[in-house]
Amino acid sequence: MSGRDPDRRRALLDAADRVILAQGPEVSMAAIAAEAGITKPILYRHFGDKSGLYQALADRHVRTVIAQLRPQLVAPGADLRGRARATIGVYLDLISANRNLYRFLFHRASAEDSRIRSHMTALVRGLGEELGGLLVGERAVADPVRAQVLGHAFVGMVQTTGDWWLEHPEVDRVQVVEGLVEVIVAALAPQAAVSPRNGRASRAAGRI
Repeated sequence: MSGRDPDRRRALLDAADRVILAQGPEVSMAAIAAEAGITKPILYRHFGDKSGLYQALADRHVRTVIAQLRPQLVAPGADLRGRARATIGVYLDLISANRNLYRFLFHRASAEDSRIRSHMTALVRGLGEELGGLLVGERAVADPVRAQVLGHAFVGMVQTTGDWWLEHPEVDRVQVVEGLVEVIVAALAPQAAVSPRNGRASRAAGRI
C-alpha cells in the first residue's frame, strides 16, 4: 500500500515541515496536503488520521532534538557546568531556529489531541529518566530517587524556560543559559547536613 511507503511518508512530512515553517503553527491540513500535491483525505490515508500525522511529526522532530542533546550530556572530559551549558545552548538554538514547528507540536497539536499530548509527554519524560540515570551513573547524585526527581525537574525547567524565552526574544540567550546552569549546579551541590538537635543546616563545603 502506498500509505506504508516510507519514502512517500517522508516526502509528505517534508511538505508538512515546509508549510509549518513558512505559515506558522496554525497552518491548515489542506495547506499541507496542497504543498504535497494531494488532497486532505489522501494525506490522512498515509498516516491513518490527523492524529497519526501529528505523531509522525512529533517523532521526527522531538526525537531529533533529543538525539542532538544526548552527545552534549555525555561529552567526555567536560565538567558538569560545561555540559549543562552546552546542552541548554543547543536546545535553545534548536527551538529558536524551528520556532513554528516547536509551537505547532507543543502548543497546537498537543492542545487539539490528547493522544499527542500524552505522546509528547512520554518523549520528554523519557529524557528526564535518562538524565536521572546519568546523574546516578556519574555519581553526581547518590540517591537514585533524588536523581530521578532532579532529572525530570531539570528537563521540565529547561523546556518551560525555553518556551518563555521564545515569547521574549529581547532577553539575551546567554543570560537564559547561565541562569539555568546556575540552578542546576546549585541543585547538585553537596546537600546541607541537618542537625537533629535544632533542625538547622550546616552546609558542606564543596563546589562543582
